[in-house]
Amino acid sequence: MPNNTQIAKEAIEEFDRIQDYMMSCEDKDSVLYQKMKRRYMTLKAILTASGVNLTEIDYVKEK
Repeated sequence: MPNNTQIAKEAIEEFDRIQDYMMSCEDKDSVLYQKMKRRYMTLKAILTASGVNLTEIDYVKEK
């Protein structure tokens, strides 16, 4: 069973990865971008609830 540090590490890595994908997407209105944004928002909520400071790692800054 993964510990909290491992879970946080994986969520941070996925958060970084989804932001890279979002930044490469040219059409912000596309269905694909909207799906990525939904995952981004979910990860952002999980990391925030876990006490991770997103100031340095959130470079997309979507709302």
